Amino acid sequence: MKKLFRLPVRAAVCAILAVLLASAALAGPMFSRDLRTTVGVSEYHDVPMTDGTPLATDVYLPDSGGGPWPVILIRNTYTRNMGLNRYLNDGYAAVVQAPRGLHGSGGKASAFYYDGWREGLTDGADTVAWIKKQPWCNGKIGTTGESALALVQMLMAPVTRDIAAQYIYLTPANFYFDVGYPGGVFRKNLVEGWLTLLGQYDVSALYRSHPVFDDFWSYYNVVARAKDITAPAVFMGGWYDIFQPGTVDAFISRENEGGEGARGKNYLVMGWRTHNNDSSPDYKMPSTDPAVESGDIANRLFAHYLKGDEKALDGIPKVQYYVMGDDRDPDAPGNEWRTAETWPPFPTTEVPFHLAPEGLISRDTVPPAGSLEFTFDPKNPVPTLGGANLLPNLKAGPYDQRKISSRPDILKFATPVLEEPVETVGRLRVTLYVSSDAPDTDFTAKLVDVFPDGDGREINVLDGIRRVKTRDGYDKVSPPLTGPGQVVRLDIDLWNTAWVFNKGHRIAVHISSSNYPKFDVNPNTGADHPEPGAELRKAQNRVHFGGDTPSALWLPVKKS
Repeated sequence: MKKLFRLPVRAAVCAILAVLLASAALAGPMFSRDLRTTVGVSEYHDVPMTDGTPLATDVYLPDSGGGPWPVILIRNTYTRNMGLNRYLNDGYAAVVQAPRGLHGSGGKASAFYYDGWREGLTDGADTVAWIKKQPWCNGKIGTTGESALALVQMLMAPVTRDIAAQYIYLTPANFYFDVGYPGGVFRKNLVEGWLTLLGQYDVSALYRSHPVFDDFWSYYNVVARAKDITAPAVFMGGWYDIFQPGTVDAFISRENEGGEGARGKNYLVMGWRTHNNDSSPDYKMPSTDPAVESGDIANRLFAHYLKGDEKALDGIPKVQYYVMGDDRDPDAPGNEWRTAETWPPFPTTEVPFHLAPEGLISRDTVPPAGSLEFTFDPKNPVPTLGGANLLPNLKAGPYDQRKISSRPDILKFATPVLEEPVETVGRLRVTLYVSSDAPDTDFTAKLVDVFPDGDGREINVLDGIRRVKTRDGYDKVSPPLTGPGQVVRLDIDLWNTAWVFNKGHRIAVHISSSNYPKFDVNPNTGADHPEPGAELRKAQNRVHFGGDTPSALWLPVKKS
């Protein structure tokens, strides 16, 4: 057997099995062949899409009789065999459908290609329209699901006005940035690993052929279609989730720019979780739950919008979020759930933390000019350690970076010991002024909480990456670098967090040029991807700071 995305076969197989098990946990009895696990009246339909392709669809009706009923729709990438009694017992009809090419559905599977708004390829909206015409549907339709099951909900939302409400758990909102190419760099492990799990590895070649944000990716950009969405939603996510920015952006765009019926009627819950609820030996994850549990919010959302219970949503805050921080000091600020009426939860201002000589970080004040250099060898990349990962061949969540941070190709900058806590909530970024002897290269940035002496852990909070040839925008290719004398600016998106750096800690930024295999390596030749047998050259990469090149970490902090 060949190696899968440059990982041993055993690790790849374990990764696939773990995701299957995780999917089973979220979707029901995945490996059961007995549809009678759902108690009710069942029907099977080949539901024709606009182009005539039949999709395998199971319908379950409450056996108590009556009807018509409000309907819960689940479009499931992983299985049609699900336990749906919780819906039937609550007086809903339930519909489970397999997308194209999967689990009995016709057509060719192609990872969400047919689920949005391409002309004549609107499978989600077509299914909703079919449900609404059925005699057992009372005209009220809700959708639910997690991860891939959330993504198909997002893609159908702008194309139909017949969805009453959605429960969306762990979702991307703009596929190019949230899934395929964060910072313009191919997200290798997630994309290739997950598509291999689905038996659709060939789709990764399609994604690799679109390294810039072109028209292909516009069909996966739900944020741009927010005004066309009329369904309110509950959005659930986590700070270390693989789709973290998508969940936040989906809420913000629908809440502020959604169409009539959706705008101003959404809810957001952001916890500490990774995609698969991984734990870390290096950081004690909290055990407390939000004030209103996720399943309860979903039940109350559907009761309100599908059953007309006007009081079902009373008392639920618009936003619930967990603030992380020092996990060992019982008196440390943060480490608690908070509520708000919007996101960000309060007005913030961006405070610059400037990279400075001797590996220091200077708050507010621009230091004297300087620079530091390192060698980036794509044949020996910095390994991924923690962060937002899916497959278990990579650790996910907060991890002590000391295991890798002494490498000579990682530049480390840190503040002096904090005399007071620093709380940051919202979207973070790093601005770098860089140069290289290569025509193109990447730069990575990792936000780290350095614990006090005697503990010394370097816990990763967020990380990001940026390809130099995207410096003028993701929809174009910037000219190749001309040599070490050319200094260019890069903005690196670190995504979102709610974190308190406790007093006695230091805020650190680690800079390098790789984070593999989370992201593919840059061959440093100008090529979009490393190819078998093609050159992988070393690059001398330099970060400039201070003076006229004020490289900085930007933290959103509460306005005083």
